[in-house]
Amino acid sequence: MLTIYGVYRSRASRVYWMAEELGLEFRSVPVLQARRLADPLASEAPLNTHSSDFAAVNPMSQIPSIRDGDLVMHESLAINLYLARKHGGPLSGQTVEEDGLLTMWSIWAASQVEPETVKIVLTYDNGLENSDEGKQVIATACRALRRPLAALESQLAGRRWIVGDRFTVADLNIAEVLRYAQSEEAVFNAHPNIKAWIERCQSRPAYEAMQAARSQEPVEV
Repeated sequence: MLTIYGVYRSRASRVYWMAEELGLEFRSVPVLQARRLADPLASEAPLNTHSSDFAAVNPMSQIPSIRDGDLVMHESLAINLYLARKHGGPLSGQTVEEDGLLTMWSIWAASQVEPETVKIVLTYDNGLENSDEGKQVIATACRALRRPLAALESQLAGRRWIVGDRFTVADLNIAEVLRYAQSEEAVFNAHPNIKAWIERCQSRPAYEAMQAARSQEPVEV
């Protein structure tokens, strides 16, 4: 059985969503981010990214990780590409060319988009969105997103999905990376193709199932 290490309120959310899309049976091992704990190495601390038990799974001490049989993998977007390819179906590439595009767009999301969207979500997570410093961080991140979002807006012109004529792992990976910036409504209003596309992604039953599970997790530890 597939084992997913990580909580829903983390990058593991995208792996849980992928498992729901594929209809996979999985075991969830909640692993908290160490930064959320006052003393992650305390004897009574819950399993977290600094715990020795988890370091044995992922020496980088980051979530998510998976164990699938004898295979252990890290990096959420790569995990999703692996799961899509292993289990096939419409979320996976149907040709070598599609496989290449799914990989390309996922790497694009990680390198061109997520560094900025993470700045936005962490500003809110730290309660700094209304401070002068927080407003500056958000404004700078939004400016940095202009070029990559213009490229995605163009890609979605006349298309419902990013690759091919169906929802794929590329849509899922990019939608999860962009979710970190959805607090900035003006950014999405300025890109109507992206706004309509992410609404389609987030109306999928598997996404709603992931979010329902996420809502059951406490915000504060």
